[in-house]
Amino acid sequence: MPAKFPSPAESGNELARIVRPLRLSEEVSGDLQRRVSRGELRPGDRLPTEKALGEAFGVSRAVVREAIARLKADGLIETRQGSGAFVVEAPKPINLRFWKGAGPDLSELHDIFELRVMVESAVAALAAQRRKSADLKAMALHLEAMETAIRTDTDGTEADDNFHIAMARATHNSYIGRLVEFLGRHFSDSRKLAWHGMRRQLAHPEEAQREHHALFDAISRSDAEGAQRCAQEHLRGTAARLGIKLALDLDRAPSQARTSRKR
Repeated sequence: MPAKFPSPAESGNELARIVRPLRLSEEVSGDLQRRVSRGELRPGDRLPTEKALGEAFGVSRAVVREAIARLKADGLIETRQGSGAFVVEAPKPINLRFWKGAGPDLSELHDIFELRVMVESAVAALAAQRRKSADLKAMALHLEAMETAIRTDTDGTEADDNFHIAMARATHNSYIGRLVEFLGRHFSDSRKLAWHGMRRQLAHPEEAQREHHALFDAISRSDAEGAQRCAQEHLRGTAARLGIKLALDLDRAPSQARTSRKR
């Protein structure tokens, strides 16, 4: 029998039926994780069906499916063929997670953008050196999808994610491609803010798109230093539009940063 599962409103916890948070699946997975930590869902318990969970939270089955996938990736839930999803008996170590709930605070975003600068600027430089014509075509396709999103005032986050994944694949290092794809779900939430902002007026996707084009042009020219600089400027600009100021020495070489601190 599935574990008894009252709706969020019935259980009296702080999460009422989900209406429109930043990411519905984050809210659902967060609530389920809290239920596990409080002992409402115990090791070995079978979760209700996707349909029952969707009705309890007021979300679609697709949202529930994504939430379960997140918990499965974190080692809290396991799925058994033909039997459903279960709370694991001995949870595995939690995978990398940047924040819980509907969204991060500014200090978390600051650290996420620092990490993105480190990863994406290095990826851009290597992509510029190794890209092939097929890689440029893939990146151009995702650039055009972002243009369409801007023209139609829709969410271009998925195209944005795909552009950066295509850039990683242009390095022709399978581990870099896999790493960026793995991080993509987490970075995606910070990219979403570039399209919507923590408040709508903070988002300026047109500016971010100009930065994307500059980055693409540098990679097209095989300009590794230019691509690295464009990636840094793009992330610095995106962070600034959200009210986040990144350290000035973040995009300098270590020797340059040490020299700057001595002055």
